[in-house]
Amino acid sequence: MKPVLMRELLGTTLREFRMAAAMTLREVSSVARVSLGYLSEVERGQKEASSELLNAICGALDVSLADVLRRVSDKVDALEKVTPLPVANARATAA
Repeated sequence: MKPVLMRELLGTTLREFRMAAAMTLREVSSVARVSLGYLSEVERGQKEASSELLNAICGALDVSLADVLRRVSDKVDALEKVTPLPVANARATAA
C-alpha cells in the first residue's frame, strides 16, 4: 500500500475548496499573492505549503484553515480504516 503523504491530501483538499468556490488557479494565486506555478505544485502535492502560505490560500478561498485541516483529517481517518487486501507474491503464484 502506497504511503499517504499529508502534502498530497492537503493539495487535493485545497483543490476541492477552490473548485467549489468556482475559482481558477490564477485567481487564487493573485489574491493569495503566491506564484501560479507554486500554487499548482501545492495542489498536486509536490510542494509543502508553509503555514503563512496556507493562511493566504485559505483567505483567498474564503475558508478557514480549521475547515481545510478538518477535511484533511477526515481523509486521513478514512484511509487508515481501509484494510489492504493480501496480495500473493507474483513469483510464488507463477511457480
